[in-house]
Amino acid sequence: MTPSDHALLDLPVDGQELAAHVAAKLCHDFISPAGAISSGLDLMNDPAAQDMRDDALGLIEQSARKLVALVHFARVAFGAATTCERFTAGELHGLVSGMTEGGRAVLDWRIDGGDFSKPQARALTNLAYLTALALPMGGQAVVTSRRDGDALVFEGRAEGARARLKPEVVTGLNGQRLTDGLAGQWIQPYWLWLTVRDAGGTLDLAIDDGLVAITARMPG
Repeated sequence: MTPSDHALLDLPVDGQELAAHVAAKLCHDFISPAGAISSGLDLMNDPAAQDMRDDALGLIEQSARKLVALVHFARVAFGAATTCERFTAGELHGLVSGMTEGGRAVLDWRIDGGDFSKPQARALTNLAYLTALALPMGGQAVVTSRRDGDALVFEGRAEGARARLKPEVVTGLNGQRLTDGLAGQWIQPYWLWLTVRDAGGTLDLAIDDGLVAITARMPG
C-alpha cells in the first residue's frame, strides 16, 4: 500500500460517500432555480394566467441567470470539467459574485492580478463563498490573498454584527465527519478542507464576536 493509500484511509469521508454528498448538494442547489423556471413556463402556458405573463418572464429570466451562475461556479469549485489549467483573479471574482449577488453580504474582493492553479482556484472560490455565507444578516465579506515565502495564503473575513457559522460548517472546516446536523450544510466546508489538505496546505478558522475568519495556506 502506497503512502497516498494510507492517507485516503485516514480521511473521515472519501470515495463513493464523498461523491454522493457532493452530488446531493449540487442537486439541492440546482433544483430551486430549475423549479422556478418550470413554474414560470407553466404560467406562460396557462390561458387563465396571461395577466401574469410579465411576472412569469421575470421569474424565468432571474432563475435562469441563477442556474447558469451555479453551474459555472460548481465547475470550478467542485469539479474539473474545464479546459483551463489556470484562472485569473477576475474570472474567479465573477464566479463568486454570481453566487453572492442579491444576498445581504457585500463581497469585498481584494485580490488583484495574478493567476491560480485548479486547486488554488477551487480553494479560493469555496472560501470566498463560505465567507459570505457567514453573514446571514449582512456585513462585509473581505477576501484577500498574499504571498508568505513559498506559500500562497487566502483569507476570508466575515465582518458583521451577527457573523456566525452553523455547527455543520465548523465541523466541515475542521475536516471532521458529520455526526449531527444537515449534510448539505457540511459538505462544502469539508470539501474546502479536503482541497487544501490534498494540496499540502492547512486550513484555519477563527470565530469572534462579529467576526469569522477562514484562512487557507497552500503551496504557491
